Amino acid sequence: MSSDFEELDYRRTSLGELSLRRRRVLSLEGREVFEVKLGDEFLMSSLFIEGEIALARLGLAGQDAAQLDVVVGGLGLGYTACAALDFPGVRSVLVIEALAEVIHWHQRGLVPLGAKLTADARCRLINGDFFDLAHPAGQGFDHEAPGRRFHAILLDVDHSPRNLLHSRHGAFYEPAGLRSLTNYLHPGGVFALWSNDPPDKDFLQSLATSFADSQAHVVTFHNPMLNRNAANTVYVARTLGADH
Repeated sequence: MSSDFEELDYRRTSLGELSLRRRRVLSLEGREVFEVKLGDEFLMSSLFIEGEIALARLGLAGQDAAQLDVVVGGLGLGYTACAALDFPGVRSVLVIEALAEVIHWHQRGLVPLGAKLTADARCRLINGDFFDLAHPAGQGFDHEAPGRRFHAILLDVDHSPRNLLHSRHGAFYEPAGLRSLTNYLHPGGVFALWSNDPPDKDFLQSLATSFADSQAHVVTFHNPMLNRNAANTVYVARTLGADH
C-alpha cells in the first residue's frame, strides 16, 4: 500500500462500517491527515479540529471551581478530551464512547493523541452509550460513583441536534431530555454541544426551557481543501448557580 494512504483499521460495528484512515495530502505539502468514516460519512478529520477544541474551551470558560470534573461524550480523535485536560484546574475527564473500537485506536497508539490520553491518570475512557447514561432512570456517567455530578458535560456525537447518527438520539435534544441532563451537573454547571450546522433557533429555545442561560457560538476556521472559511456551532448552556 502506498505510504500516502493507509487504512489503519476497519470494523463492522452496531452503527455500521467504521474505518480509520491515514493519508498525506499532497496539495498541502504532504500534510498527514487522520480520518474517521462511518459507512459513507466522514465523522472526523484531523484537518478540521477547531470546533472540537472550542467545545472544551467554551464549555469550561468561566468555571470558578478549583477542581473541575468533566464528561466528554464522544471520543473521536481525542481533540476535545485533550483540550479539556489542558484547561487549568481540570481534575478528571470521563470520556464516554459508544464504539469500543475507537477506544482501542487510542490504546493501541493508532491516532496521534492516543498516547497522551491513555497516559494521563486524570482521564478515563469508558465504553458506553452517552444517551443511555444520560437517561434520568439510569445511574449516570460514572459506574464507580452512581449519580455523580460534574462541572461540565461536553457532547460531540451527532452532526447536529437535527442531523443524527441514530434516530433514537432525538429525544435527548428535546426539552425533557435536556432537563434530565441537569441532574448530573453541579449548580452553575455547563452543558456544551458541538454542531456542524448553523445556530438552530428551535434548539436554542429548547435549551432556554431547560437551563438558566444558553447561547450559540459560531466558530470559524479555514478549510485548506477548499481554500475558504468554514464554521461550526458550539452551544453553551448553564444551570443556576448555588446562590440562587
